[in-house]
Amino acid sequence: MLTLGFNSTHDCGAALVEDGRIVFAVEEERLTRCKHQGGFPARSLQACLDAHGVDWADVDAVAHYWNPRAGLLRFGWHVLRNLPKSRTFFRRQPGIWSHMSRLPRRMREEFGFEGEFRHVDHHLAHAASCFFPSPFEESAVLTLDGTGEWTTTLMAEGKGTELRVIGRVGYPHSVGKVYEAVTQYLGFRPMSGEGKVMGLAPYGEPRFIELFRRLMRVDRHGRLRVDGRFFEYQYGRGTKYGPRLVAALGPPRRPESELEPRHRDIAASLQLRLEEVALELARRLRVMTGQRRLCVAGGVAFNSVMNGRLLRESGFDEIFVTPAANDSGAGLGAALWVQHVLKGGCERVPYPPPGLGPDFDEAACERALTAAGLRASRPADFLAETARRIARGRIVGWFDGRMEYGPRALGHRSILADPRREDMKDRLNARVKHREGFRPFAPSVLEERAADWFEGARSSPHMLFVFPVKPERRGAIPAACHVDGSARVQTVARITQPRYHALLRAFEAETGVPLLVNTSFNVRGQPIVCTPADAIETFLGTDLDDLALGGFLLSKEDLPNSAVSRRRAVEEPLSR
Repeated sequence: MLTLGFNSTHDCGAALVEDGRIVFAVEEERLTRCKHQGGFPARSLQACLDAHGVDWADVDAVAHYWNPRAGLLRFGWHVLRNLPKSRTFFRRQPGIWSHMSRLPRRMREEFGFEGEFRHVDHHLAHAASCFFPSPFEESAVLTLDGTGEWTTTLMAEGKGTELRVIGRVGYPHSVGKVYEAVTQYLGFRPMSGEGKVMGLAPYGEPRFIELFRRLMRVDRHGRLRVDGRFFEYQYGRGTKYGPRLVAALGPPRRPESELEPRHRDIAASLQLRLEEVALELARRLRVMTGQRRLCVAGGVAFNSVMNGRLLRESGFDEIFVTPAANDSGAGLGAALWVQHVLKGGCERVPYPPPGLGPDFDEAACERALTAAGLRASRPADFLAETARRIARGRIVGWFDGRMEYGPRALGHRSILADPRREDMKDRLNARVKHREGFRPFAPSVLEERAADWFEGARSSPHMLFVFPVKPERRGAIPAACHVDGSARVQTVARITQPRYHALLRAFEAETGVPLLVNTSFNVRGQPIVCTPADAIETFLGTDLDDLALGGFLLSKEDLPNSAVSRRRAVEEPLSR
């Protein structure tokens, strides 16, 4: 059975599932080159079929991650009772509901698809995205995001191919929306800059924690409650925080302005309260289900510091966080829900290794180099030579195999650097990524060596958990260690990522350190590179020293003058 799942608002994309197995998935932004691309993901939908060598007549069902009829009456009542403040919804929501209701017709018009079309409730799609491909036969399930049709938080229990909903939290009580609002207050873009707030938090002290405990609490029935008097997001307004929050915390930060100690303390307080709320919800869920394992999804599940605390302190023995935890992965969850729940008969297949997107062989890489007028070497000891260059302090763009699904670079579209160098974090932020200097970088480590370097390290192939770096190791890897002594770790196993594992082994042979700094192969404001041409353009437009493209190695020193001229032309807009 072939089921195609997709989402069609922000961070849109599509995924193809065959008999319970995820065979292909891609986000639209990688194909359009527009970060956080929203709308109808026409390119992603077609890319799924092209990659698998099938056409639309072979697709049994299409699943969409949102049910436009679910929660409609409750949402309508919410809007009416909050008039006139909520009148913005009258301008926005009808268009969204119309867009989603017309999707079956659009599938017929654009692709000629006449098969079954299913709208799946948003948080059920999130729950399916994490439970069905998890390694657990049964588990508790927790989803946390801004909002779905009405639900903002869902608690469930999964067994085999069944998902039983235990409880829901409804709009506007949402940890995701509160985090969005404070992200905006701190001068970052909501639904994009939340990771920056998480990275900023360790620089501050949580001196506003009591305020945030009043803003977000879990009542005696285990339900999340938000004090809406401090916020405006529930009215559909562009400014998500309210005057009371400003009165309590002071003036909001202007975007790109200097970060003050107060801003750092606000970030620290927000982050701590998120962790406390998540822990309380998870502990209650463990008691309610009696389960020893937990699956987590929703955009909030990208908060890897929260995930690390859930792993250590929630009482669950094991936790699985779906790699595409945000709405881009909910399309995948919709397809899995249709196959396992609505249709049945499909076996559950564990999540595949990193790399579910487009693939490009060495011939494609060579064609891209030729088209760019570039010549690259093909060293016989390619991995050893790449490791030696990184060990000499060079920064390498690494392009290999199928592209990752989700926002993390996991050794297929990565920028790699030496973690031993004190100046490497500043070099990467300022000269390559063109982003804020406080933001940390994550390490990729040989799975078999992770426990030697990180406290309580577990398997973390998708870089979704933060672990403390062992105190005696922190001085050895300053570029991979955050200001609080932590790191968001990716463990790399030989069996699932043999080539990337071999590169890490080569670096260990060269330096004695079994890990590399790994950040996504992109610059600020752009999506991760998808094609060899994308990789070459980013290489030419940044201060990357080398490009490892398939089996080819290219250095900046080897560039012809024409390429250097193109590099300057590309650099200019990136540095503004």
